[in-house]
Amino acid sequence: VGSVICVSHTCRDNFILRAKMLPSIVHVIPNAVDPNKFTPDPSKRDKNRVTVVVISRLVYRKGVDLLVGTIPPICKAFPHVDFLIGGDGNKKLSLEEMVERERLQDRVKFLGFVPHRSVRDVLVRGHVFLNCSLTESFCIAILEAASAGLFVVSTNVGGVPEVLPHDMIHLADPDVDSLVKGLSKAISENIENVDPFEFHQRVRGMYSWERVAKETTLVYDEILEKPRLTFLQRLARYKTVGGISGYVVCILGITVHFVISLVQWWQPR
Repeated sequence: VGSVICVSHTCRDNFILRAKMLPSIVHVIPNAVDPNKFTPDPSKRDKNRVTVVVISRLVYRKGVDLLVGTIPPICKAFPHVDFLIGGDGNKKLSLEEMVERERLQDRVKFLGFVPHRSVRDVLVRGHVFLNCSLTESFCIAILEAASAGLFVVSTNVGGVPEVLPHDMIHLADPDVDSLVKGLSKAISENIENVDPFEFHQRVRGMYSWERVAKETTLVYDEILEKPRLTFLQRLARYKTVGGISGYVVCILGITVHFVISLVQWWQPR
């Protein structure tokens, strides 16, 4: 491996530890968003209600169990708050059962699977975006939400704290009590001070795919300028995989090298 690109510093640290990579060859280039596809439109919001938007795969890793525990106390504390949930997955049934059990059919609306081209049209209907993920390397969803003018409440996991400034997001511990407190604060305090168009412009200034492309090109240029590793040097790196796995990778490397050499001898360039 000549170089590695990670989307956050947390992702980089974890990768270096787990893969035993040289820190000098592991780079951080965050994801981005096309701000032209996620523009605010406050006119789409219900002026008499506060809407919390959730757009996610409804699976365990996305913290659906936390969402199940968060919705009832929020609905009880704030009679003017509704939830708009987009997405599908094997945990959707847990949400539907909670809605039936708590009799929240008029407060929680399920949209089912939302294609990416329609995500912005859902986001602009909300005031707050809620992310309950248990693990994230970056979480581009909260970036899209902020670009669309929503205040964000998210679990404080992985690379999420690196994505947005503190005044655009409230970070909560990955437990129900912390999420309820964070979402309550956002509803009662933060959203009153949010200018959707200011949020959009700030995201536009911080992130762009053009910048990602330029930084990625620099990494590739750096790799091309380095001398190619010899076969023995590559074997030494393969062995760092560790234990029996290291020897297996070395054997595979030797086999591939032998086959390539045989083909080149049989059919010279």
